[in-house]
Amino acid sequence: MREYDLSDARWRKSSYSNGEGGSCVEVADGVPGAVPVRDSKVTGGPVVVVGSAAWTEFLRTVGPLASR
Repeated sequence: MREYDLSDARWRKSSYSNGEGGSCVEVADGVPGAVPVRDSKVTGGPVVVVGSAAWTEFLRTVGPLASR
């Protein structure tokens, strides 16, 4: 398993997060080939690192569901 140094990561709230304070997911940009994901309410908690291609497919799949 590859380790990533995310100490300087710039986190941003995902555009798919609820703007009303709930279901907040943050992602970090600038990690080649990967997308780190965390819960914005637990910034010191665990981070899931997803491959870029898998993240793109995930968004393609859930994007239409999120707008329902």
